[in-house]
Amino acid sequence: MAPILNIDNLSFHYGNSAEPVFAGLNLRIEKGEFVAVVGGSGVGKSTLLKCVADLADSSAGSIFLDIPERRSCRRRATVFQDGRLLPWKRLKHNIAYGLKGLDLKREEREARIAEVLSLTRLSELADRWPHQLSGGQVQRAGIARALAVHPELLLMDEPFSAVDAITRQHLQDELLRIWEKTGAAVMFITHDIEEAVYLADRVVVLSGTPAHLALDQEVALPRPRGRNAEDLQQLAHAIAQEL
Repeated sequence: MAPILNIDNLSFHYGNSAEPVFAGLNLRIEKGEFVAVVGGSGVGKSTLLKCVADLADSSAGSIFLDIPERRSCRRRATVFQDGRLLPWKRLKHNIAYGLKGLDLKREEREARIAEVLSLTRLSELADRWPHQLSGGQVQRAGIARALAVHPELLLMDEPFSAVDAITRQHLQDELLRIWEKTGAAVMFITHDIEEAVYLADRVVVLSGTPAHLALDQEVALPRPRGRNAEDLQQLAHAIAQEL
């Protein structure tokens, strides 16, 4: 199977800085694959995601998405740390806003909105304003808005870092359920190695100055995984040694 995302020899500089944040990165993501990217602060995890999302320009190298263009869908969609809901729009209208520019009839738009609200278990909250939602609900809403465009690649930038530990675990399980239903590939940025091992098919480690790909580790643990299982903890510990 051909990868849907090909990153070749990618480098990134801030402004006129002589030293790149990362250099010579090579990464492939297959259709439907869940890949977590971990690393210490400042190694460029979020910057890498922004380059893939076309929100930042790399200094060298290339990013190729082997995903066909379709007028009714977007090839990729991004979920950020804070949900980024528009405070003056109700939840269902926030999701509708993400569909602007797609070639969808009104009935199709409404069906998409209903579909992702159901998928993220937010249907009963469709008419609420963002300030009436909990932190976990806001993050689920951000996921719903991204899924509404039917992306082949879902880019997630530390989406659960701002919520409490119990909510975070709940959101991790919700994400796995949604991922299995949609079949979208996921590039998931996190600083939490245990989260990465719990969620992903592969864990990619960025480290060094400039950052480079220090490890590309398959997670060959059966699903569903136990958060405190010995094999998961051992793998997380081994990956931590590469940071």
